[in-house]
Amino acid sequence: MMYVSHPNQRTTATADLPSQGLSDMSSDHMLSGRMERRLPIIVVVRLAQAENAGTDGEERTYTDNISTRGARLFSARSWQPGDPVRIAPRDEAPAFGNVVYCQALADGRFIVGVNFQDRPITWSAMHAQI
Repeated sequence: MMYVSHPNQRTTATADLPSQGLSDMSSDHMLSGRMERRLPIIVVVRLAQAENAGTDGEERTYTDNISTRGARLFSARSWQPGDPVRIAPRDEAPAFGNVVYCQALADGRFIVGVNFQDRPITWSAMHAQI
């Protein structure tokens, strides 16, 4: 698992991640319906449409924040609310959820909010923060 606490700690493996746009741009406080607080932890994940069984169309990206019921992550493409997605942290089972929102960033990337529908997700990165 490759992760780093956010915002000031960095490891060599994630030092190349851009810090612009991380939780300082968060609009989570404007969204209602949060069931639990999200932790500002960067986790490297593979993001794909839930229907894609293989690695075609899979994107390697990272989270901005996580919780057991959802995540906020970056994407190179635009997603529509309701789109089913698969998020797979490295060396962990994939999580399935639906896009709640997708916002364009100034640099051409998108910030995507995902809600896990089927079950709460236990991220190994969360255990490292306890």
